[in-house]
This record gives sequence, structure tokens and C-alpha cells, in this order.
Amino acid sequence: MLAAERRDAILRALHAGGAVRVADLAAELDVSEMTVRRDLDTLDAQSLLRKVHGGAVVRHNRGEEPWSSVKAAQQRAEKAAIATVAAASVEDGMTIAISAGTTTTELARRLRHRTSITVITNSVSVFQVLTEPGADDAPQVYLSGGVRTPSDALVGPIADAAIASFRVDATYLGVHGLDPEAGLTTPNMAEAQTNRTLIGVCDRLIVLADHTKFGEVGTNVFARLPQVHTLIVDNGLAVEDRAVITAQVGTLSIAEVVDTP
Repeated sequence: MLAAERRDAILRALHAGGAVRVADLAAELDVSEMTVRRDLDTLDAQSLLRKVHGGAVVRHNRGEEPWSSVKAAQQRAEKAAIATVAAASVEDGMTIAISAGTTTTELARRLRHRTSITVITNSVSVFQVLTEPGADDAPQVYLSGGVRTPSDALVGPIADAAIASFRVDATYLGVHGLDPEAGLTTPNMAEAQTNRTLIGVCDRLIVLADHTKFGEVGTNVFARLPQVHTLIVDNGLAVEDRAVITAQVGTLSIAEVVDTP
């Protein structure tokens, strides 16, 4: 297979799934992992994808907001591992806020039977998970209202006013992008403001982000890394990047992802 054909195959796989792994591509294309990494370097230089540790993800324009259904299919094992670590930090009796996002929705699935906690959310998906029919042992849940975004967040003045009427022990926040210089970002201006409101009502800010979010920068900044009490990320984050983050956030927590055959 010629290099151009191989790179076309990589791009097809990337756009089909939103992300690709070096090991998987090497097996599918019957080439070495080093060859795949060189291909990814070339495609990254051409702005056709964004290379991350262990693979690549689709390159988005700063103002482009992927649909929640698309993001839900990406980094599923990483999101599950992060959500499990996050759920373990929720103590009985706590009142927490959970933002919109596919990783935070995974967190909600792990809190469905926690009757002793109260949850405030601006996420349609989180609310649906926590209020499924027959869930007699579910938490008390408040949904903010507001205007719905492609990421299933409810945003705008109605959402901000509702959220601002609460005070919570911790806010569990998903992010579009996480960057040492830019901070926490999103492509949606209204969602950025609602995220600021979610941060403003909490004692502790806990951010959930898989490793592909590192280096991603959206149009709108809503927080800086020193505001983060705890950042939970999967073990796909490169060691050198962990050092950069550790210097800025309160605590960096690594969720171990176990590869399954």
C-alpha cells in the first residue's frame, strides 16, 4: 500500500469513529506502529487531524461544537474509568452540580442509586439518567432549564439564574478543551457563561477530561487551571503533560484504563 493510500485509510477510519489508535491502525494496515506514527505526524502537519498520545482525533475549528451523540462514541473506556474515579469522590449527604458532557453523563450512571445526595444539573442527559422510571432509590435532582446546545447542555440566562440560586459542595465539570495556557474552553459562548456560574456556586471544582482534551482550545475561555481543585484524567495522558498540569491544578488524579482484548 502506498503512503497516500495508507493516509487516506487513516482519515476514513478517523472520520468514521472520531478517533483512532496507533496500535489498531498498525494491525489493520499491516504496518509497523512507527510507520503509523509518521503518517499521523504528516497528517497533523497538514491540519487534517490532531495527534494525541497513542493515536489521533478529529481536528475541530475553535468554534465548532460536536454533537453529544458523536462524542459519546469516542474514548468510551477512558470516560468510564474517569467516571468511576469521580463517583468515588462523592460522599453521602453532598449536594453537587454536574455539567453537561459525555463523561459527566457516565458519572451520573454511577450515582443513580445514591439517595443521600442532591444533584443540580444543566444537562438533559444527566437528568434523564438520574430520573429513569422505576429508580426509587435515585438522588434528588434539579434541572436548570434554558436553551439546549448540541452538547445537550441547557444554557443562557434562565439556566444561569437557576444555578446561581444554589450552593454546592462540588461541581463536576466536563470540558471541550484543556490547555496549560488557554485553560478550560468551549466553542459555545453561552455554555462558557453557564460553566462560570456552575464554578461560582461550588466549594470545589472537579474537572473530568479524557486525555484527548489536552491541547484542545475552543473559542471561549471559562476558567484557568489554578481554579481546578481536582482534575481527573485517564492514563493516556503523556507523562510530560502530567507534569505540566500538576504544576497548575490542586490535585491530578489518574484513572487507569485497562485494555480489553
